[in-house]
Amino acid sequence: MAKSKYLSIAQLAKMLGVSRITVYKRVKAGKIEAIRIGRSFAIPKESIKKYLVDVKGVALKDEEKQEIEKAVKKTVDEYGEVLKRLGNE
Repeated sequence: MAKSKYLSIAQLAKMLGVSRITVYKRVKAGKIEAIRIGRSFAIPKESIKKYLVDVKGVALKDEEKQEIEKAVKKTVDEYGEVLKRLGNE
């Protein structure tokens, strides 16, 4: 089976670790290239790398992503309750 050249908004959101709404807003703002198909969007895989470079200056490597994930997990584990309380203020 051939791999698709496109991703859905949900697939890209999962890859980037953000919400679908965030990706949708970036598509609507023209920050992420997408093709409208009916009520949905198809995001060319080749445009994702360009978007990441534009946003971050450079694309993150897998090791860097894992390091960031570990740091976020540690922060949430240690300060989760405080973060929840701050979010409610």
